[in-house]
Parts: sequence; C-alpha cells; structure tokens
Amino acid sequence: MGVNAREIVLDILLALEREEDYSHRLIKAVLDKYDYLEGREKAFIKRVTEGTLERGLELDHYLNHFSSLPVGKMRPLIRCLMRMSAYQLLYMDAVPDSAVCDEACKLAAKRGFGRLKGFVNGVLRTISRNKENLPLPDERKSPILHDSVRYSMPEWLVELWRREYGPETARTILRGLMAIRPVSLRFRLDTSEEERERLCGLMREQGMRVERSPYLPYVYLVEHAEGTEALPGFREGMCTIQDVSSALAVEAAGIGQGDFVVDVCAAPGGKSILASEKAVHGRVLARDLSGEKLERITENVSRMKAGNVEAQVFDATSTDQALLGKADVVLLDVPCSGLGVMGKKRDIKYRVKPEGMESLQALQRQIVTASAGYVKPGGTLVYSTCTIHSGENQDMVRFIARELGFEPVSLEGALPESVLGGKRQIAAQMEERGIAPAVALTEAEEAACIQLLPGFAEADGFFIARFRRKPEAGQP
Repeated sequence: MGVNAREIVLDILLALEREEDYSHRLIKAVLDKYDYLEGREKAFIKRVTEGTLERGLELDHYLNHFSSLPVGKMRPLIRCLMRMSAYQLLYMDAVPDSAVCDEACKLAAKRGFGRLKGFVNGVLRTISRNKENLPLPDERKSPILHDSVRYSMPEWLVELWRREYGPETARTILRGLMAIRPVSLRFRLDTSEEERERLCGLMREQGMRVERSPYLPYVYLVEHAEGTEALPGFREGMCTIQDVSSALAVEAAGIGQGDFVVDVCAAPGGKSILASEKAVHGRVLARDLSGEKLERITENVSRMKAGNVEAQVFDATSTDQALLGKADVVLLDVPCSGLGVMGKKRDIKYRVKPEGMESLQALQRQIVTASAGYVKPGGTLVYSTCTIHSGENQDMVRFIARELGFEPVSLEGALPESVLGGKRQIAAQMEERGIAPAVALTEAEEAACIQLLPGFAEADGFFIARFRRKPEAGQP
C-alpha cells in the first residue's frame, strides 16, 4: 500500500479533528474526488479512517500507555498519524507491522516532522511487540472505564446506558455499535419479488453479499458494496439507501392510499418517498430547514420518481397556520443526538455532550408542539429518533400524551412480530435482572412505542412512537 493512500487518510483525520464535517460525508467526498484509485486503495482509505475513528479512545489508551508524551499534547498531525498507525498494527493483520512503522516515519518526515521519526518509530514498534498483551483497565475496580476503553465509548455514555439498561444489556449495545453494519437497501414497493431477486443476483455477481432483512420483505442488507450509486437499480430509482428502522417508522403510521402526509423534518427524504408509495392516490408534503436539505430531498424524490411528493423549506419550530388540522398523518423524525447510528457515523460519540442533549430535548419539544396541530382529529402522529436516550424518547412519549393530549396507539399489528418480539425479550431480561425502566410509562404509552437497540435488532438504534389525535368534542 503506497504512501498516497495513507496520506489521504491522514488528511481526512486532520479535517475531522478540526470538525470541518461529519465523517460519513467527508469520507464519501474524498472517495469521490479520488475515484480513479484502485478499489483496494479506496477500501483501505475507508477502513483505516473509519476504524481509527471507531477505536479512537481505545487507541489513545494504548498510545498513552507506551508513549512518554500524552496523546493530548501531541501535534495534531502526529496525533492523527499515531492513531491511524496503531489501528493498522492492531486490527489489520494483512498489513506487515514493519511496513506500518516505516510508512508512518516516512509520512512524518514528508509533512515536516522528520525530527520526530525516532519517537514515532519507537512507540509504534513497542505497541507491535506488545499487541498480544495490551493493558486494559481493571474490570472489577473500574467497570465503566474498562468498558469505555474496550468499546471505545466515552465514559458518560457507558454510565448512561448501564444506568438505563443494566451492565449486561449496555455491553450488548456497545458491542452492537461496533459491529460492521451492512448497507440497507430499500426497494420500491411496486418492485416485484422476481425483479428484486434479479437485481440482488447482479449484486452477488459483483462480489456483494445480499440478504433480505428479517423485518420487511422490501428491505435488503448488502455487504461489500463499493459506492451506492453503482448498485444495480439505484440510478434507475428502483431502490434507495434507507435503514429498515426508518422504514418501520413509516409502517407504524398505517398510511392509507388517499392520505395526506406531512413529513416535518424530511431530509434526505427516505420516509417521505416510502410514505408517497403507500399514499398512492394521496400526497406527501416534505419539509426541512434549509435549501441544502431541500436539494437532498428533491434529488432523491426525482430519482425515485415519487411524483406525489412536494418539497418545501420550512422551519419546524414555527407553526404553519394553513396546515392546522389538515394532515391524516404527521411524521416527526426530529433532530436528535444520533446515539443509535454511531456505528455508521463514528465521530458522533466524540461530539455529543450531556449539555448538548439537554438543549436537543428542548428543541424536540418545540418542534413537536409547533407541528402536532397539523394532525386532523382522529389522525396519526408518529414520533421517531435515531437515538438511545430516554430523555429524547420515552420522556417525549409522556409529553405528547400528557401535555399535548394525544392518545397512545399500540404498535401491535402495525409492526412485524419479529420486531415486537425483540422488544418483549429485552423487557423480560430487564425485569429478570431487577432493572426498572428509566422513565415510567403507562401500559398504553409503553404499548405505543419501541426502542430498537444495537446488538439486539438487525437495524440502527431507533425509537418509534405512535399516537392518535383525539376527536374534538362532539365528534365521533
């Protein structure tokens, strides 16, 4: 592997350290820029970048143990170089250790740090010699710190999940977030099973592994896909990238063929497009905050040929008086901390802070309060997030039901039994271990929502809750 690919990884990591963008977007942009590279080089860039981010806290722990200079005091370029090199040593057996150390020294010299070649080489070779006996914090004395390092997760998040779910379930979540997640491919509802299998066969011929989701027949899980736009059927609008959890939120809404659906925070448009396919003779209003987000929606809507979707820029914290009482279904997938998708967006865990989550909860309440009135009496509101945090999820169920006066509606019959069975399994485990829910809900409120957890569900970490607007006085 040439220096060029490693230098690209180094530049990506430096840009991420400056928080110029989120990793999934920056990696895609860089791979598009260097599209002329061989497939193995692009795969190397993606794996080393994502792996270094995912294992960042663990790598820092080992670097701090073997280095005389703490990671936090290293120059940014050397810090990023040491992390990506340590990742290669520990998690990429196909790359010789000597090559990793030599290339790191060459790259340090090329970028103006030739005087630190001895330091770089010494620390990395020490890690190489000791990689079969790396020191972890004592699990009995410091269980939270141990899990923080082992699963490379900030201590406060480990503590949060241990408190809400108990140690065993928390570890399953942590392991689930580190597992490699396949691409989730959602086919158009009017695509026949024969056509889906034909396209999947083409993917398999290209070396991809393709399996149907256990939850929905029109969602498939694809591994070893290099670039989504090259997937058979993608450019023709026969399929799109959408996690099964997002599709389940639309399933929960029970959309009828003539319904008017409002998707309040719609970008990139996955739920709006699926809703439009269900509302065959109805229409979907897809809104989001900025022109950039609108462009992402319209691009996907156009490719998927969703002719009954209208996209608009609108601030969800404001109420559109003209929409009050008009919608059969309102989809509220609100901005959240994103803790459920850290397996795909690996730098979220380094950016999210407890105080930021509190401000997010305030924003969520503002959006829900401003938009709930769009639901017509008897209509449906679906609240969803891609996070694992009771303050953003179960607390909001209580708020919608008790403060806004919506009636919780059971998800039984609306979601597949394979999904609901997982919910009951987790609840039974927690009860058996004597762990009470972090937020106490009524029986009706509990039946109206589901928290999908990494490690348990074949999906992103996701939360879905369903409500019905009570009829006005005098109405049936």
